Amino acid sequence: MDVMGDKATLLDTGRFVQPPDRDEAGEAVEEARQRLAAEAGDVEAMSVLGAMLLRRGDLDGAEPQLRAATAAGDRAAANNLGVLLHQRGYAEEAAGWWRIAAVAGSAAAAHALGRHHRERGDEPAAEYWLRQSAEQGHALGAYALADLLEHRGDAGAPAWMRTAAEHGHREAAYRLARALDRRGNAGGAREAESAGDAGPPSPAWGAEQAAARTASGTGARTVPGRVPAARRGDSGAGTDAGAGPAAGKGGEAEQWYRQAAARGHRRAALHLGALLEKRGELKEAGRWYLTAAKDGEARAACALGFLLRDAGDTESAAVWWLRAAQDGDGNAANALGALHAERGETQTAERWYRAAMDAGDVNGAYNLGLLCAEQGRTTQAEQWYRRAAYAGHREAANALAILLLQVGDAAGAEPWFSKAAEAGSVDAAFNLGILYSGRGTDDAEAIALRWYERAAAAGHTEAALQVAIARLRDGDERAAERHLRSAAGGGSAEAAYRLAAVLDARRPPAPEHELGEPAHEKSECEEWYERAASQGHRRAQVRVGMLAAARGDVVEAARWYREAAEAGSRNGAFNLGLLLAREGSEPEAAMWWARAADAGHGRAALRLALVYARRGELAEGQRWADRAVTLGPAEVSERAARLRDALRQELSA
Repeated sequence: MDVMGDKATLLDTGRFVQPPDRDEAGEAVEEARQRLAAEAGDVEAMSVLGAMLLRRGDLDGAEPQLRAATAAGDRAAANNLGVLLHQRGYAEEAAGWWRIAAVAGSAAAAHALGRHHRERGDEPAAEYWLRQSAEQGHALGAYALADLLEHRGDAGAPAWMRTAAEHGHREAAYRLARALDRRGNAGGAREAESAGDAGPPSPAWGAEQAAARTASGTGARTVPGRVPAARRGDSGAGTDAGAGPAAGKGGEAEQWYRQAAARGHRRAALHLGALLEKRGELKEAGRWYLTAAKDGEARAACALGFLLRDAGDTESAAVWWLRAAQDGDGNAANALGALHAERGETQTAERWYRAAMDAGDVNGAYNLGLLCAEQGRTTQAEQWYRRAAYAGHREAANALAILLLQVGDAAGAEPWFSKAAEAGSVDAAFNLGILYSGRGTDDAEAIALRWYERAAAAGHTEAALQVAIARLRDGDERAAERHLRSAAGGGSAEAAYRLAAVLDARRPPAPEHELGEPAHEKSECEEWYERAASQGHRRAQVRVGMLAAARGDVVEAARWYREAAEAGSRNGAFNLGLLLAREGSEPEAAMWWARAADAGHGRAALRLALVYARRGELAEGQRWADRAVTLGPAEVSERAARLRDALRQELSA
């Protein structure tokens, strides 16, 4: 252990500290000058010469000079003699000299003596001497005291940590920033300060990236029968959330990160980069990541790789991922695996996923499972999913459950869905809802609704839709509307259509319009119909066409009817036929009615029967009338039956 801490403040006399690019020739001249003065009996020169030799590592040359100066009462020499003896392994003798120097007022010696007592488990003595050092303004003493008090859970620790940081102690500045960060992320990340912390947000790699690029939620939304598409999953164990609300722009946490990073603290540079990246200041974030990565911080190299990947420079990203992976970063190994998998280099991808797993990253096992599943190697996929799931990987548990469901093992799938959902997997909660709702009992429906509600509360669009449908079924229209808005806002076309229908049912009847009349202003329900229609929802397209026709916009109505009809909507085809017939294009109208009738539209079949009857093609008219009778509804069947009988009489006459 280096009792005295930073080399820059190793010695008691700050005037002897040299900058990193010190002039060695000048030092030699200074040493010679001090040696001459020491030989002439100058005590201060003896102390200074001993300090210079100690700093250089010449313990044999330093010891007599320091002992002579100490004997003459120089407290700096007593402190440095303690350092020398500690380096030689004489800890107790070193402590004796530190005590002498500390009693004489040496803050550095008091710090060293406090550290000595703490190493031996004598915390009361350690606190006494560290406090003596800290109260004299010694940065190392303040930091060591803060560390001791923090270890004991003493409320005075933060104040001393701040004091040390304000006196330029970079580790104190870093730890102060982390504490402020944690305060801004209440209930957030795991921390392990002195031994190395959890690092910045783990960037996701996959088909659906999380917005904050955190490790959680990177798996694609799933339903039974579909395997997640993402390359990288979430262990569910919790990771460092990075910079939070308390570390906003210009926040105190950021200021301390900057101070520590500027003094060469690579983890501070890493976290500062993460904070800036989260805020969208990617250029500066990249500079700090690069600084930390060059200093050997593997997580920074990995994060820099993701920044480069997002900027489109995949080749440079791969270089930094390789560097980080070779330094044992599992996240970087996963990223390399995903990169090679995308290129179709599955063997190389598998090798990197295994490297990630060997580095302790459970995502490696999950990604191996995904890789095997994509290749149809179901048995191996199940094995890797199980390995990751047993290690607490929630998305692996969800994927394992899907796999079991695909082979008909619903009983085996349910507990894994439950484990994943309880660990926070939104997809698993939704899948549990599907699983229970398929059982058909009242109890199962109630359980399904609870899981849907849980997933919906976490932002799952389809779950919100299912909750809304249940609320509509129960007659709770207000609650249904709230969930429909959530699902529609999340991109669900069905939710947008149902929301529009709810709003449509509330509004008063609109005045009728003749085709060609000026259009009225669109209502909110029409806007939602249009949103659903633009997403390809066929019923919404038909409804938008009807609304356009009602306000006299023939061109718009025809456009939406045609889109719906071409997508397979029989109502769209029927309505398009009506519009075309009204415009005088009966042959094209008949074509669309035939398509609608073939899809089971009774009114379209009746229209065709009438068209052929007018043309004199009685047999064809009778055939379509027969079809209309079969298709219904009752009113259509009745009219079609009368027409069919009339055509039959004409044919038999």
